[in-house]
Formats: sequence, structure tokens, C-alpha cells
Amino acid sequence: MAEIKFEIKEAIGVLSESAKGWTKELNIVSWNDKDAKYDIREWSPEHDKMSKGVTITEDELKALKQLLDKMGI
Repeated sequence: MAEIKFEIKEAIGVLSESAKGWTKELNIVSWNDKDAKYDIREWSPEHDKMSKGVTITEDELKALKQLLDKMGI
């Protein structure tokens, strides 16, 4: 299995923390040397392991914000 290469370009913030110390975060991440995108997933305390997550473009993030605004969140 090929190794996944990643670089956290900008740590935006922590959404929550589990009892095991993993944090669910919103970051800007470049995966496999591709353009960086917004990324939500859980990370180990050392940021060397991660869970499955969701990666979205800036346009998708704006669309999500509009949906949350409609919901009054």
C-alpha cells in the first residue's frame, strides 16, 4: 500500500477532543503534494495518525456556511 503524504498548511481550530486525546480539527491540508483544501478529521496528539475525514474546497466550505446560516447555526 502506498504511503499517504500530507502537510498541514494551516491549523484553523479544534472542534472537539476525545477521551483518548485525539482531536477533531478543521485544517487546511495538502494531500500527496496536491493543492491544499479544507479538511475535517480526527488527529492523534502527535498528528502522525488520522481518521477518515472529509476534504472540501473553498467553494464547498462557503456553501456549507450558507446552509448553516439558513439553519440559524
